[in-house]
Amino acid sequence: MSLFEEEKKYEFDNNQRNMPLATRMRPVSLQEFTGQEHLVGEGKMLQRMIKSGVIGSLILYGPPSSGKTTLAHVISREVDARFEVINAVLDGIKELKNVVSKAKYQIKANNKKTILFIDEIHRWNKAQQDALLPHLESGVITLVGATTENPFYSLVSPLLSRCQLFELYSLTSEHVDLMIDRAIKDENRGLGFMDLNVSDAAKRHLAEYAGGDIRNALNALEVAVLSTPRQADGKVNITLDIAKESIQRRNIRYDRTGDEHYHYASAFIKSMRGSDADAALYWMIAMLEGGEDPNFIFRRMLIFASEDVGLADPYALTVVNAAHDAFHKNGMPEGLYFLSHACIFLSLSPKSNSTKALFEINDEIKKSGIGDVPPHLKDKTANKLAARYLDIHNASDDYKYPHNYERNWVEQQYLPDIVKGRSWFQGGTEGRESVLVKRLQELIKVNKK
Repeated sequence: MSLFEEEKKYEFDNNQRNMPLATRMRPVSLQEFTGQEHLVGEGKMLQRMIKSGVIGSLILYGPPSSGKTTLAHVISREVDARFEVINAVLDGIKELKNVVSKAKYQIKANNKKTILFIDEIHRWNKAQQDALLPHLESGVITLVGATTENPFYSLVSPLLSRCQLFELYSLTSEHVDLMIDRAIKDENRGLGFMDLNVSDAAKRHLAEYAGGDIRNALNALEVAVLSTPRQADGKVNITLDIAKESIQRRNIRYDRTGDEHYHYASAFIKSMRGSDADAALYWMIAMLEGGEDPNFIFRRMLIFASEDVGLADPYALTVVNAAHDAFHKNGMPEGLYFLSHACIFLSLSPKSNSTKALFEINDEIKKSGIGDVPPHLKDKTANKLAARYLDIHNASDDYKYPHNYERNWVEQQYLPDIVKGRSWFQGGTEGRESVLVKRLQELIKVNKK
């Protein structure tokens, strides 16, 4: 389908007036486009590219409702090129071949280029993405791809190297408010033909509860207008109460499979690590409101209990595990107490990351290999057989059994010779760990006297 051919006119006919308000109000020019000033503001690169009519292949990436598809529609109007659309969820290489075939014909017939817009391009697998490469190389088509996922993870490197990347940010309530005003005043595509009065409080509620989603706000506005009876004088008054009925739940900008999933989880972990219980609860609730699986949050807290609390309070792992078990037994909404319990406990717990010694030792082994087990640590039975057969001293007899010594400790070599004397574990000074480390230091000190 060619969007450029389909949307030639700005004036809406009667059939188009039956479209939802959000569809009718979709910006049709760069001047109407709202937000993303860092990309389409005066003098910015994408704005200059669109104005010049010279568009190279590009990827638009950003959170849902940030305007990726709308910007593609704007490009279709501003650039003198055919515009084809493929939805990566529904279409594949067959549809791509059809677009390429049409594009080749158009170049021969009237020397007109084709821009191919692929929505949700991250849904295409490696083979499908690779199928684009020769056509981008030949210049038969120019790609405009849209994705909610980080392109460095979701798109193949050869495709990325042939495209410019433009990141879109979440829209603010000010952007949404601007579009609400525009819809109220526009007599052709909007509601300007009505005798309509929307209170400032109602507009503010719609803009804030839309969570940066213009479509959500305009849908709610349309519901409010169509469901509100006219007054005796013909006016339609939209009050705050009506706005609250039209959009009752605040929209949370969160995608369990997108970048927000990782950003929110990162903020949650870092808040607990920083011992800020309020911030940790805030990000945890933000994830839950966005539809995150509570089990994912518990898994992150279990990891945190060992990674960031660790030996400073070994009981932390037990607390989180018990809270998770209680959650499964009770479910929601009571399960929120167990999530909160674990979150606050971890935030307020003493912190230690001494468990990271594991990874440092792993790096050492990968670098230098595994050393031989010291003879006195080898299996006693195996050593006994070897000693008898070779008629040599049984090295196991040199092993010092700690329980035979004062306070069950004795100094001896446990590491291989190649790393003898090395130390990776750095005991922390907080909580229970400081007590454990102090005990070890006392044992060493006493033994050396």
